[in-house]
Amino acid sequence: MGGFECSTHFRKKADRLDLIASTRHDCSAAEDYRQLHALGLKTVRDGVRWHLVEKLPHQYDWSSFLGMRRAADAAGVQVIWDLLHYGWPEGLDIFDPRFIDRFAAFATAFATINRQHSDAVPFYCPVNEISYFAWAGGQKKLMNPFRSDQAEALKQQLVRASIAAIRAIREVDPRARFVHAEPVINVEPASSRDAAEAAAFNGFQFEAIDMIAGRLYPELGGRPEYVDIVGLNFYPANQWFLNGSTIPLGHHDYKPLSDLLMACHARYGGPMIISETGAEGSARAAWLHYVVQEVLVAIGNGVDVDGICLYPITDYPGWTNDRLCRTGLLGVADAAGHRDIWEPLLAQLVSSAALVSRQRNQLR
Repeated sequence: MGGFECSTHFRKKADRLDLIASTRHDCSAAEDYRQLHALGLKTVRDGVRWHLVEKLPHQYDWSSFLGMRRAADAAGVQVIWDLLHYGWPEGLDIFDPRFIDRFAAFATAFATINRQHSDAVPFYCPVNEISYFAWAGGQKKLMNPFRSDQAEALKQQLVRASIAAIRAIREVDPRARFVHAEPVINVEPASSRDAAEAAAFNGFQFEAIDMIAGRLYPELGGRPEYVDIVGLNFYPANQWFLNGSTIPLGHHDYKPLSDLLMACHARYGGPMIISETGAEGSARAAWLHYVVQEVLVAIGNGVDVDGICLYPITDYPGWTNDRLCRTGLLGVADAAGHRDIWEPLLAQLVSSAALVSRQRNQLR
C-alpha cells in the first residue's frame, strides 16, 4: 500500500500544516492514484481535512474531499480515510466534551457522503497515532494543543473520539472497517537500573488500543469489537535506549520486527497491517527489504499481516523546517501532476511483491 502524508496540525500556534496541499496531492490526486495503481499499489491511506470541511460548526463543505473520492474511483484505488490526522477546526477545544460530539457528527456526515459516492466496503482510521499524538501534543508541546502536563488526559480524549466515530459510522454503514494506526516501539534500558522504567515505557504503546478494546479504563466506553484492524507504524527510529540514542539495525539490542509483530498478535489477535513504514534517502530500498523479510517471518509464525503501507509515498516538506524529505517512491509533482519514480525503491518493491506472492502460494 501507499500512504499520503496528510497531517493538518499546528506546529506553532498560528502555523497550521496541510501536507496534502504542500505536496500538491490535492490538485494531483487523479495522477497520483493512477501512478500508484500502475505500479501495483491499489490500496492507499489518505486523509479528510476536517478543518477545511467544517469551517463553521455542523456546516460541511466537501469540495476538498469529493475530487479525491472521484479520482480514487476512476483509478480503481481503495482508500483508507484518516478522519483526524492531528488537526481539527479552529475555535474547538480538544479537551471540551463538545469536541467528541462535533467529531462524531463529522464522522456521521463523512460516512454518509462517502457511502453516497461508493458502494465498496469503506475503511477508516478514526484517529491517527493516538499514542504519539498524546505525547507530542500533551507532553512535549511539539504540536497542538501545546501542553506539557496533559498527555494522559489527551490520550483518553482521543480514545473517546475514536470510539464515538466508530459508533457513528457503524450507524450509517455497519459494513465499515476500522484501522487503528499506532507506533510499535522497543525501548531498551541504558543500564540495569533502568529496566523497570524501560518496561513501563514499552507498555505505553499498547494503552490506546487497550482503551479502545475496553481493557483499560472501561468507563471510556471501549469494547473488544471496536478493535478491528491493528495498524502498526514502524520506522528506523522506533527503537532506542531509554533517555538515549536510537538503536541501529544490526545492534545486539535491536529487536527484530517479527518479534514485535508476534507480541502484538499475541495481545490482540486478528488482522494486522504495517500502517506506516519507510526510510529517507538511499536507505529506502534496504529498509523495505528488511520490513518485508520480517513480515514474512511473522506470517510464517501464524501472524495475520495483511498489508504493508509505504509512508509517505511521496517526498514531502518536513514538519519543522520545510526541508524536502526524500522518503517517497514518488517525487515532487510537476505542473501536470506527474511525479518521478525513485527507481531503487521501485525495484525493491517489485522484488518484494514477487517474494510475498511466492510465500502466499507456499502457504495455500
